[in-house]
Amino acid sequence: MGLFSKDIATFDDLFLHQLQDVYYAENQITKALPKMIEKATAQDLRQGFERHLSETETQITRLERVFDLLGEKAKAVTCPAIDGIIKEANEVAGEVSDKDVLDAALIAAAQAVEHYEIARYGTLIAWAKQLSRTEIAGILQETLDEEYATDDKLTQMATSKINAKADAVPA
Repeated sequence: MGLFSKDIATFDDLFLHQLQDVYYAENQITKALPKMIEKATAQDLRQGFERHLSETETQITRLERVFDLLGEKAKAVTCPAIDGIIKEANEVAGEVSDKDVLDAALIAAAQAVEHYEIARYGTLIAWAKQLSRTEIAGILQETLDEEYATDDKLTQMATSKINAKADAVPA
């Protein structure tokens, strides 16, 4: 079936597939964040990425709990969307030579990841509620709240100083 790795016959199948998709995404993010931490030059940005790496590890544990509640083994399915977002972030970061401009690029890349996650978790919560899986919806809501908070922190860092520093770099 087109975008999916197997035929999806039911809404439960679709829900499980999207859980596997976001599980893959979170695991890929834990691999990408150390590189972003290494490249970040602003101390608060580096610390924010470090905090989010720890948070992402907790989010993976939550997803494993959701799989357990569903009686399923935690399994990932390849997510071309997150792979593309991470690939683009790596390419852009590799092309930026000024450290202040690089920090702005890293924030933009991180926000692309956050927005992807916000979309996925929002959908999963709506589906969990539709499927009368209120406990699962609550677990996923914890993660969605964290993703929104991370996005807000990134916006604050960008608009309060990092974008202005990047803009001050001479052409």
